[in-house]
Amino acid sequence: MTTYRMIIDLDRCIGCHSCTAACMQENDIDLGRFYTKVINVGPTGEYPNIEEYYLPVKCQHCETPSCVTVCPTGASYRRDDGIVLVDHDKCIGCEYCIMACPYGVRARNDRLGVIEKCTLCAHLVDDGKKPACVDICPGHARIFGDADDPSSDVAQHLAAAGDHLHRFADVGNTPGEAFILTGQTWRS
Repeated sequence: MTTYRMIIDLDRCIGCHSCTAACMQENDIDLGRFYTKVINVGPTGEYPNIEEYYLPVKCQHCETPSCVTVCPTGASYRRDDGIVLVDHDKCIGCEYCIMACPYGVRARNDRLGVIEKCTLCAHLVDDGKKPACVDICPGHARIFGDADDPSSDVAQHLAAAGDHLHRFADVGNTPGEAFILTGQTWRS
C-alpha cells in the first residue's frame, strides 16, 4: 500500500516563497488564491534572544478529512494513496468544505465556480515525480514520498524526528502532513 505524505523541516525553510510560486505556476492558480503559502511566525523573545521561523501552510491531506465528509456531491474525496482531491465536474461550489476545513486551506475559484486546494501535484506524482513545491525548495525543507516504504526519505525522516515531529491540531480529522522543528519551541 502506498500512503503519500509530506513533512516540512521548519529549521530548513528560509521563507523564500518559492513553493508558493512553483505551486501557482504548476497548477495555473489565479492571483489572490494559494494552495500553499508561507507565514512568518515571530519574532518572539527579547533582545538579543529573538527567534522567528516560517510556517508553510497547505492542505494536510487528512486521514479522515472533514471536507470530504460534508461534501454533498462527493466532489471532495480521498484517494487510496492518501491524496485528498476535488472533482471539479461534481463540485457545485457550495463552500461546505471550506467551512469544514479547520486549516483554512481551500479556496473558491469564482471564475470556474468550484473549490480548489492543494493536490500534492497528483498529476506529477502519478508520473513518478515530486510535487512542484518539493522539487523547487532551495532549502530542501519539504520531504515527500511514500510513508509506507521504510526506505523512502519521508519514512526515514518520520522515524528519526521523534519529539521534534509536530502536526496541526487534530479535531477528529487526523492530519497527515507533519512538521519537524528542532531549533525553536513549537507553539500550536
